[in-house]
Amino acid sequence: MLSLALAQTRLTANAKTIAALTRSVADAQARWKPTPDDWSMLEVINHLYDEEREDFRQRVDYILHRPTEAWPPIEPSNWVTARQYNRRDWATSLEAFQHERQASLKWLAELNQPNWESAYPHPQLGTMRAGEMLSAWVAHDHLHLRQLNELHWQYLATQVPELSLNYAGEW
Repeated sequence: MLSLALAQTRLTANAKTIAALTRSVADAQARWKPTPDDWSMLEVINHLYDEEREDFRQRVDYILHRPTEAWPPIEPSNWVTARQYNRRDWATSLEAFQHERQASLKWLAELNQPNWESAYPHPQLGTMRAGEMLSAWVAHDHLHLRQLNELHWQYLATQVPELSLNYAGEW
């Protein structure tokens, strides 16, 4: 099982990596989407912000402290358009995510001997243990780090359409 210390280390490092990947990104690039159905960097950041507040931290808390209570419903995929992520302010969105991540790290640090085997009977996914949810939280970061990297690569390709990027290697 993923230790709490390792999860805290990764969540801290991932927040710094997200900050580094988004530093100096202009508003136009932040809102750019490879296709209408793809997400922009701004949408990714706002998704991470909402997931931080309304999904992972909350669900770990429910599993640890209220395992018999039903989880509040969430619709992360629908939030992208329903909450108009791509219309939000870029700098404010970045700051909001970092603030929420710090709140999560503080909350994790204050846990007192959490039982990572504590479980919740998820109706679609089966039994979800607190340790699994913590691990999924870290994994979720990595999926979106990959997405942010790909968005950088794709945006670069649009800036030099007459040039080949093949020498860099295969994406």
